[in-house]
Amino acid sequence: MQVWTIQDLLSWASAYLAKQGVDSARLSAELLLRHVLGMKGIELYTHSGQAVAREQVDRLQELAERAGQHEPIAYLTGKTEFYSLALNVTRDCMIPRPETELLVERAIEFLRTSSGTQWVCDLCTGSGCIAVAIAKNCPAARIIATDISADAIKVAAQNVEAYQLDDRVKLVSGDLFEPVKVISGGQQFDLIVCNPPYVSAAEYEALPKTVRDYEPRLALFAGSDGLDICRRIITEAGDFLKPEGALMLEIGYAQGPAVTELLQQAGAFSEIKIQKDLRHNDRLAIARRALA
Repeated sequence: MQVWTIQDLLSWASAYLAKQGVDSARLSAELLLRHVLGMKGIELYTHSGQAVAREQVDRLQELAERAGQHEPIAYLTGKTEFYSLALNVTRDCMIPRPETELLVERAIEFLRTSSGTQWVCDLCTGSGCIAVAIAKNCPAARIIATDISADAIKVAAQNVEAYQLDDRVKLVSGDLFEPVKVISGGQQFDLIVCNPPYVSAAEYEALPKTVRDYEPRLALFAGSDGLDICRRIITEAGDFLKPEGALMLEIGYAQGPAVTELLQQAGAFSEIKIQKDLRHNDRLAIARRALA
């Protein structure tokens, strides 16, 4: 029977995933092998000559085959990294994207301009990545995070508990602001953040297989133009914001003009801005609640 070492498996998995057209094949192989062996990244190299048990070899090969069919690595390992945080993920929630870190950065910058307790509402929280990242970096923040998927809320609860944030992050299942009305006691927020579904019908059909076939449609698709959820949030957000409070929405790569128009039509906002990401695509819509 062949004896496989860590180096053997890493080389095999990297080559196999590259042949299957998996992006970042070497990194993907490392993540799978770390998961199977329970090792940190550097340990794959400091223990490269170590023999691997047969059951672990079989497990890696199984996961590599699934990855070769373009099942996301994060779902295979149950882990991902976001804003330097290790988070649990399952197929019940969307995998956090690096692009969403821009939303977190702007939220933290905004909250740090004030002192005292600050109330934040995180809609469509999914894995809880935004709520957890804000809470970790803003100790004065008190966050209510909602998601229509009860299963996604269970994943978010794992991440909140992992970072011992239960006392500052309240998770509740429901449709956008509906659960907030029940539990907030009329509390208005300094900041509302959301990475909503914003994929249009045409865009959904063109999504990569790794996204379309595995990530929850509920977290992606938002009607024919991709703005169904944004419209609903913008219509109601003014009622939940303190004067000069901020609304920050992640948006699609070309949705800036349409979202700006929605914010203007709502009549509750001032200082409306669209921020682009590093690829010069529309990424954030930021608006302040008007004083009157």
